[in-house]
Amino acid sequence: MSAVLETAPNVGDFDPLAGLAVNTPPRQHFWWDESAVPARNVAQERRHRQEKLAITFRLFARQGFDVGLAGHVTARDPALPDHFWVNPLGLHFSRIRVSDLLLVNARGEIVVGRGPLNQAAFAIHAAIHEAHPQVIAAAHTHSLHGKAWSTLGRLLDPLTQDACVFYNDHALFDDFTGVVFEEDEGWRIAQAIGSRKALILKNHGILTAGPTVEAVAWWYIALENACRTQLLAEAAGKPQPISPQVAEHTHAQIGRATGARRAFDSLAAVLVEDEPEVLT
Repeated sequence: MSAVLETAPNVGDFDPLAGLAVNTPPRQHFWWDESAVPARNVAQERRHRQEKLAITFRLFARQGFDVGLAGHVTARDPALPDHFWVNPLGLHFSRIRVSDLLLVNARGEIVVGRGPLNQAAFAIHAAIHEAHPQVIAAAHTHSLHGKAWSTLGRLLDPLTQDACVFYNDHALFDDFTGVVFEEDEGWRIAQAIGSRKALILKNHGILTAGPTVEAVAWWYIALENACRTQLLAEAAGKPQPISPQVAEHTHAQIGRATGARRAFDSLAAVLVEDEPEVLT
């Protein structure tokens, strides 16, 4: 029997990308690149914000940000800019659906939904939404490490790449007077955060605000993580911060809302697959 010899294919005839979907032409696309927001009419935008808001509460529950009745996240209504959507008091974050959300006007009256409304949520969020028209969403809970860090009455240091998201982009509100029921204190909180994305409420906790529900939710998760990281680092020794120049450069790279939205969407996709009823 004669041997059958297999000859190697001619390298010049081999296409290493055969069968693959190839970009034409090749392009770069990084997670922090700006991207166009899909065009949505008012009804579609309202539904979008409601869905992201409901998902946020369930993500926060998974993160352990669900302490008793404390905590609230809001989204400005796209058709009624002096109204916002918020969670009802007493319904656990892990159970909130789109249909559970309340629409509240500037007087604290419930326009859509059954309530009840968290009075502190109204005092804080109504002031933030009124003072800052560019703010679409704001988030505050009594998360553990945010509370612990708030007792120190200090801003966070740029200790890690992740912490640089908040470099020169968070503020301190150091005037704790008890539960925020008064609109005057809500207004002072709104003034303290200014145009920044985050606020440390001394002896209280942390808060984030910004241009989309997705960004605000992710920034809250990231801020809680930054608080935890610095607490651990300082407990272990003397942390070495990133230089101001590098921290500023890193903030410009990863501190934008587009990257935060993509980080949120990666978590949201898993949650919706696990808990599709959140969108009902």
